[in-house]
Amino acid sequence: MTSRITSRFAALKAEGRAGLIAYVMAFDPDGDTSLEIIKALPAAGADLIEIGFPFSDPMAEGPSIQKASERALKASGSLKGVLDLVARFRETDKDTPVILMGYCNPVEQMGAAAFAERAKNAGADGAIIVDLPPEEDIDVRTALGGQGLSLIRLAAPTTDDARLPVVLEGVTGFLYYVSVTGVTGAKAIGVDAAQAAVERLKRSTDLPIAVGFGVRDAASASAIARVADAVVVGSAFVDVIAKAATDGAPVAAAVAAKVQELARAVRTAREQDKTA
Repeated sequence: MTSRITSRFAALKAEGRAGLIAYVMAFDPDGDTSLEIIKALPAAGADLIEIGFPFSDPMAEGPSIQKASERALKASGSLKGVLDLVARFRETDKDTPVILMGYCNPVEQMGAAAFAERAKNAGADGAIIVDLPPEEDIDVRTALGGQGLSLIRLAAPTTDDARLPVVLEGVTGFLYYVSVTGVTGAKAIGVDAAQAAVERLKRSTDLPIAVGFGVRDAASASAIARVADAVVVGSAFVDVIAKAATDGAPVAAAVAAKVQELARAVRTAREQDKTA
């Protein structure tokens, strides 16, 4: 059976455009608001959704997502709660691909087999376990594969040609290229370097390439959408959540407005090249 991820990237290719992958932290600022945010993402223009599950030591995250994780934990966020959230989202959206993103400690506590089974039953399509290297992910990889779910790995500027085959082994869905050497949201993306990296990666795999970790505005989203199969945005949305919650503004509406802005930039990026 063709997965939702594969189907979505095939549709994007047929449309001749890149996709927007929107990341939000589950339970930020609370469970009910988080579900409202996630439900609003597809209509606002998100083609795929990454849902972070909170962890007390998110080592790859910059200040924005670190604080989001802290807020989520204070709101009683947990991996089980995140899976329940995905199941509630699936009650009204059967088509949008959902990728779980987080760290291995909560997965190990639940157990790889139980995690994969619960993720499948909830309606998730795959997972990114940030701090689990290929040499140590065989249990998770096998469990996810047994449920028909994708294991998605990260490649970075430091992933050389000798390391790349190891990173690609067993990956399905897409490859996530971390465009900066650093944490999320901390550095502006280097567009020329990202383009060269995408070209190099495509010589080694037929998987779609998603680029993230440094995309915060329409200009950078548009630039990356010209060369990548998808653009990942996280910290920019998380910052909107934090501000709206602090201001007492409608949080889901604020996030949807930011998604619409960046989705428009992603969707029209290649059209601009054709008319230039």
